[in-house]
Amino acid sequence: MDAPQRKIIHIDCDCFYAAIEMRDDPSLADIPLAVGGRPDARGVIATCNYIARRYGVHSAMASATAIKRCPTLKIIPPDMARYRAASQQIMEIYRDYTELIEPLSLDEAYLDVTASPHHKGSATRIAEEIRARIRAEVGITASAGVAPNKFLAKVASDWNKPDGLCVIRPQDVASFVATLPVAKIHGVGRVTAERLAALGINSCADLAAWPIDKLAEQFGRFGERLYQMARGIDPRPVETERPRKSLSVEETFVHDLPDLAACHAELPALLTQLAERWQRAGSPPFKQLTVKIKFADFTQTTAEHLGHRLDAEGYATLLDVAWARGARPVRLLGVGVRMSEDGQVQPEQLTLFGSGG
Repeated sequence: MDAPQRKIIHIDCDCFYAAIEMRDDPSLADIPLAVGGRPDARGVIATCNYIARRYGVHSAMASATAIKRCPTLKIIPPDMARYRAASQQIMEIYRDYTELIEPLSLDEAYLDVTASPHHKGSATRIAEEIRARIRAEVGITASAGVAPNKFLAKVASDWNKPDGLCVIRPQDVASFVATLPVAKIHGVGRVTAERLAALGINSCADLAAWPIDKLAEQFGRFGERLYQMARGIDPRPVETERPRKSLSVEETFVHDLPDLAACHAELPALLTQLAERWQRAGSPPFKQLTVKIKFADFTQTTAEHLGHRLDAEGYATLLDVAWARGARPVRLLGVGVRMSEDGQVQPEQLTLFGSGG
């Protein structure tokens, strides 16, 4: 017997951080607003409201650039405690409809409502009610996409933003996907999109014309995924537990670190932050140590090697290796770990920064 057609909802809160700030201070609602770091400290925009977006401001933009584009932009620092509290409220709303929830971030999640008894199983009506409850109970708006799989649900949630709903019915998948730009495909970033364009592939209809073996020649294993997505096929289930793959901390400096010695001077503070974050995460097992450097010219590199404890000497060695690749002033420095896949804690991992007592 065939499995029932999946009913997936993707919900994405509109300009989440900024929305919480505007909710708590209505005077911010009618001005260009962003949440992020200070322009004079090399800050970056985390999110901004839709008024600011009209000026070309967007997330991940340098705050200094954002101010140039919108001189009246008000930038306020993030208040993660309030954002997490609102996110928890939203999660509780989701749980009233399904236990199959895959959070992607504080403001975004997939819900599998295939077996939900609410609204006689209508995913569209469930999505409408969830959006209404987020507006009434949390005080912000959210957009939603309803579709037979995760790929299409995520595309749909962005279709009528802000405060919108888009439904892709199973019988409409083929016509919807045909006109979809390949840049909308999950996993297709700027570089892959440029490679596809160079091959004359701009839409999913273009992509669907390519046989799977030719796509595999060009893109390896990702070629099979492209073949499926071009046809609106996405077998990925909603995963209620998503294992952490890495953990890191990094800092962008107000003034570039001029040399390797200056980088080493910043390392102890970063390692202390990493240890604290690792412990807050439940001290998960890891298999590699990593050091990331972004140089003043914005080129960046990452050095890593095997390691099962937060070893200061190991990080110092990785810093030497990474810095030597550019040997110029450093804008950003980061340290981190990559997680073990077997979940087994190594004996030496139980201590921090050495074997110490």
